[in-house]
Amino acid sequence: MITTSELRETFLIAVAALRANVLRSGLTTLGVVIGIVTVTLMGTAINGLNNAFQKSIATLGSDTLFIQRFAWFSNDDWRVVRNRRPMTMQNARDVERMATLAAAVSVESNFGGTVTYDKKKARGVWIMGNTDRSIDVRGLSIAKGRWFSPAEISSARNVCVLGNYLAERFFPNQSPLGHRVKVNEIQYEVVGVIDKMGTFFTGFNMDNQIVIPVTRFEGDFQERPDYQIIVKVKDVTRLDDAEEELRGIMRKLRRIEPGLPDDFAINRQEAFLNFFRAVGGTIAAVGLFITSLSLFVGGIGIMNIMFVSVAERTKEIGIRKAIGAKRRSILLQFLVEAALITLFAGILGILVAWPLTLVINQFMAAQMSWWLVAIALLVSVLTGVIAGFIPAWRASNLDPVEALRAE
Repeated sequence: MITTSELRETFLIAVAALRANVLRSGLTTLGVVIGIVTVTLMGTAINGLNNAFQKSIATLGSDTLFIQRFAWFSNDDWRVVRNRRPMTMQNARDVERMATLAAAVSVESNFGGTVTYDKKKARGVWIMGNTDRSIDVRGLSIAKGRWFSPAEISSARNVCVLGNYLAERFFPNQSPLGHRVKVNEIQYEVVGVIDKMGTFFTGFNMDNQIVIPVTRFEGDFQERPDYQIIVKVKDVTRLDDAEEELRGIMRKLRRIEPGLPDDFAINRQEAFLNFFRAVGGTIAAVGLFITSLSLFVGGIGIMNIMFVSVAERTKEIGIRKAIGAKRRSILLQFLVEAALITLFAGILGILVAWPLTLVINQFMAAQMSWWLVAIALLVSVLTGVIAGFIPAWRASNLDPVEALRAE
């Protein structure tokens, strides 16, 4: 059993050996440093993307189903899919009437356009046609004012609710309520402002939107919109049951004969989760390959320098053995020495990766956490232990008589 005093002595000898060869030890760490920088940056990027994705995907709602013409991620033949019949407002009304597992149903359509107020103009704004139930189905909260009333939807009034970005841009020092903005040159009265939502995972600024009654949307922007029907389920544990119920309702409404495929898709949050896992797995695999290659090169360098160290200190090893040092002490000495070299490389790699993470975070989500730093340091130490094992084993098995004869 290794004692505390033996560990302390081994550590001090290893540190002294490294201090005697600082330049050589430093040069051998380059490969490990590159590997640690790579694994750290990869981890921060994946960690940041995962957090951004989880925040974005939450806006879809885990208890929400989206009935549309197209599936979000599908390998279906586009030539067949594009000829599907569009969703209609009547489809949405019938779903709301027939679905027993639905807590709320809304219909939505969207279009890109321009919004102006006074001399200010915002291009590329997402114009959303919603109903009075959309605030509950989409899980929105109002920062100022209110949402649409059923009467405003049925009468197709020229009212709108602004996204937070538009409200701050057009009305930085005043309330937007009661003012009129132009949406593609058509005037709408502002009745509310949505709470700040942030950016969706795909890069879409969810605050750069304006919501109008869906009945108004049909008259002002698209004669026959391709609607999506959004259904909020009463019980999230019965999401699969609700999906099957909706599939049966839609097949009945669209008069699809038994045996024929659906001419619609029911999308859910899980589709994005599966897509992200696939993309994240690919990124991780590529990063792992690059990291492994760098650490392998660095490990070879560590192994070579440890062989040189053993050869240079053969006589020292012989003296230690002659005065009673055990094989395990010699083995531990060189393993600690190799581990300290790579630990230093790991710390240096993290110091390099930290400012790079801050730079990357300006362009995409990147977040360095304590557990990622711990993993990087653990990987660096393990690299040193694995790379230094063979030289340390050889040193521990040297014959003391032969070692003392070494010049």
